[in-house]
Amino acid sequence: MRTISFLSASLRPSLIALAAAAALAGCAVGPAYQRPTAPEPAAWKELQGWVPAAPADALERGPWWTLFGDPQLNELAASVEVSNQNVAAAVAAYTQARALVTEQRASLFPSLTLNGSGTRSGTRGGGSGNATVDANGNIIGGSSEGGSVRNAYRLSLGTSWEPDVWGRLRAGVTAASASAQASAADLASARLSAQGEVASDYLQLRAIDAQRALLATTIEGYQRELRILQNRYNVGIIPHSDVYQGETQLASAQSDDLSLARQRAQLEHAIAVLVGKTPADLAIAPMPNWQVTVPEVPVGVPSTLLQRRPDIAAAERRVAAANEQIGIARSAYFPNIGLSASLGTSSSKVSDLFNVSSAAWSFGLSAAQTLFDAGATRARVEGARAAHEEAVARYRQTVLDAFADVEDQLAATRVLSQQQDLQRRASEAADKVEQQVMNRYNAGQVSYTEVVQAQITALNARRNLVTTQSTRQTTAVALVQALGGGWHAD
Repeated sequence: MRTISFLSASLRPSLIALAAAAALAGCAVGPAYQRPTAPEPAAWKELQGWVPAAPADALERGPWWTLFGDPQLNELAASVEVSNQNVAAAVAAYTQARALVTEQRASLFPSLTLNGSGTRSGTRGGGSGNATVDANGNIIGGSSEGGSVRNAYRLSLGTSWEPDVWGRLRAGVTAASASAQASAADLASARLSAQGEVASDYLQLRAIDAQRALLATTIEGYQRELRILQNRYNVGIIPHSDVYQGETQLASAQSDDLSLARQRAQLEHAIAVLVGKTPADLAIAPMPNWQVTVPEVPVGVPSTLLQRRPDIAAAERRVAAANEQIGIARSAYFPNIGLSASLGTSSSKVSDLFNVSSAAWSFGLSAAQTLFDAGATRARVEGARAAHEEAVARYRQTVLDAFADVEDQLAATRVLSQQQDLQRRASEAADKVEQQVMNRYNAGQVSYTEVVQAQITALNARRNLVTTQSTRQTTAVALVQALGGGWHAD
């Protein structure tokens, strides 16, 4: 009992210090986090007179690209999730961020170590010598002949813990968690960007298919007209210049078709890379009769953008991480407190290592305080505050850019819808003019130059209509991306 009383008395100051550290563990020197404010309009400026599609939550149900109703696009966009290398890199970065959270959280708990050693020492020839023994009992680095030999074995169990008195460790965990959440938002941004690029490239490729179909029909007509012109020239009805104009027109249309073929090949190669394949491993068959589908993208109130856009979420989480860095920097003003304890035994025989009578223990409390560092701590705190202000500014700029992005796409959606109607009317009128001029030429009332001009005008009007329809589709993709796609924020 006297031994127990003695041990309690000797440990009492340390236990009091430990209790005080535990009581202070709830202290935190960092500022409380508040989500930064950002400009938030009450309504969309460019949404006036434009009615969003119903249901209003269409983007929050499954893949958004299914709104275009194209099975091949659905397959390509879905493969981005598992095959795109930029997305794979973002997944790896998110995994690293989560591992860092686990590492930071481990610092809140004590560490436990187990140590063991064995030595053999002896004397010989009037001197003394030491020899170490390996696990098999062999002497290494010395000899015990001609002198006495002594074995020593030691086994100890130690633990150390740094109480989070000033909240520095908890701030590190919180900062790592916020960084991991920002990394998750970066992953969502990378996924959304890759899926949007696949959709945009695919829709442009299909628009080229539609234009090439128009050119194929036009080229066939030009070839037929050229044969007629050649026959009429041979019998002396028309001058040779009409034949030359027909040849020029045909060659120009064929050249345009080759240019579109080059653009289509480049888009197909880009899609292959986006879905994680080499260009040689992906072939997208032409679809001349492709039907244009322009979905009405549902748009909610402006406040939902702050919850839907992954880049906004990433910027906000980086503000939270920067806020915790201020507390970590401030903690340097206060002492570092550490606790350690060990329990060990030593004996000349391995069998006696577990004998309680040979056990020895120790308990320690340490504290360290920097008294002078020439303003280094103050500079780190000011730097952390400046980094937080920078993160807040970047967050607000991201919000402003996001609102402008949505407004741009809404304006483009509205204008392109009106342009498509005008382009359709222009194309229909140009077709009628082409037919009338051809009839007048056959009647000998106009020159073939007027026919060529009318045909070029009609062809351009048809291609402009296809281009406008394609631009409406890619604008719908851009609007989906501007609204955050189908991504959800916790």
